[in-house]
Amino acid sequence: MSSSEESYTDRRRPGALAQTLSGFRIGVTSDRRSEELISAFERRGADVIHAPALRIAPLTESSSLRQETQSVIDAKPDYVIICTAYGMRRWTEAADADGLGPQLRTVLDAASILVRGAKARGAVRAAGFDDDGSAEDERTSTVVDMLLRHNLTGRTVVLQLHGMPSDKDESRIQDAGARVITVMPYTWTAPDEDSDLLGLIDAAINQRLDLVTFTSAPAVEAFLAVAYHYGKHQALIHALSTEVTAVAVGPVTAAPLIAAGVQPVVPQRWRLGAMIRTVCEHLDLHGVHRVDTRHGPLEIRGDKVRLGLGETAHEVRLAAGPLSLLRVLMEAGPAVSSRQELLAKLHNCDSGHALETWVWRLRKAFDGIPLVETVVKRGYRLAR
Repeated sequence: MSSSEESYTDRRRPGALAQTLSGFRIGVTSDRRSEELISAFERRGADVIHAPALRIAPLTESSSLRQETQSVIDAKPDYVIICTAYGMRRWTEAADADGLGPQLRTVLDAASILVRGAKARGAVRAAGFDDDGSAEDERTSTVVDMLLRHNLTGRTVVLQLHGMPSDKDESRIQDAGARVITVMPYTWTAPDEDSDLLGLIDAAINQRLDLVTFTSAPAVEAFLAVAYHYGKHQALIHALSTEVTAVAVGPVTAAPLIAAGVQPVVPQRWRLGAMIRTVCEHLDLHGVHRVDTRHGPLEIRGDKVRLGLGETAHEVRLAAGPLSLLRVLMEAGPAVSSRQELLAKLHNCDSGHALETWVWRLRKAFDGIPLVETVVKRGYRLAR
C-alpha cells in the first residue's frame, strides 16, 4: 500500500484488504498518479476503465519556461504564489537543468511565498524555502485574497500556473497595482479523438460504470467538453445525475461538475487516500442492494448478482439492461410493475419487445430459476 493511501480493511476479516469493490466498475480520468488509484481500486476487487481526460506535459526543456525563469530572476519579485507541488518541483528541476537554479533560489529565498495548499507547501519546504501562508480551501482565488491584503502598488508578483492560464487571478493582482509574471512549468494536453476517453464516456452513459473519479478541474472540463463535441453531453449529465456517481477529490475539482448540474461526492480531506476511502464507503453504502426472495437472498454489487447462500448460490454478471430491470423490480418490492411503468423507468428500454428480451435474459442467467414472475395481463414482479 502506498504511503499516501489510507488503509481500508474489511472488519469482517481483520487484517485483510477489503474486497468491498468486487463487482463494481470504476472510471479513472486522471493522468498523473493514476496508477495509484487504479491499483487501490483493483486490489479491492473493482474493474477499472482508465482514460485520461487530460495529460500533463512537462515543460522542463521548454524555451518559454527558461525565459519565464530568467524574467523572475531579473525582476527580483516581492511575492511568489506556488499553486502546485508538481509545478514547484518541475520548475526548480528545469532551472537546475538550464543552469539557473542558484539564481532562482536566491530570488525565491528573498520573496514572500504563498502556497495554495499542503502539498504545495511540502514542495516549497522540500526545496529549502519557507512560506508565509496557505489557503485552507486550497483555491488559487483564496491565495490571491491573502495576497491582496497587502499594499501591492509597485510590487512584483510571480504566479505559478497549474497547467493553463489564470486570467481572472492575474487581473485581480494587476488591478491592485502590481506587476505579474506568470510561470507555467507544465501544461495540459487534450487526448486524441480516437482515445479511450470517448469509450469511457459511452460506458458512463450506458451504465457500464458505477462511478467515475476526477482529480482536477481541467480534467472535468475536458471530460464534459469531449462529450459536448460528440453530442453526448446531455446523456452524460443525466447518467452522472442518476445511476453513475461522480467523485471529485476536492471542491475545486467539483466546481465544474456542480456548474453542469451534477452533485459529486467529495471526501472531507482533499487527498487521494481519502478519495479511495470515500469511494469504498459510498459504494458499500449506496451501491449494494439486497432483498430476500422465494429462492434465497438476492444481492447486487455493481454488475455482479448473487442469488442464494453457500455453495449452491448462483453468481452472475449481468449486462446493463437486465441489471437495470432487476434493480427496478427489487425497488418495487412484492408489487407488480406493469409494462408501461417499467418502460417509463428503464431509460434504455424503448419497446415491449426489448423488455421481454431483458426478462428472458434474466431468467436465463439464473439457469431458469423463476426469479422474475409474469403476472398475466398485469406485468412482472420479483418472486418474493
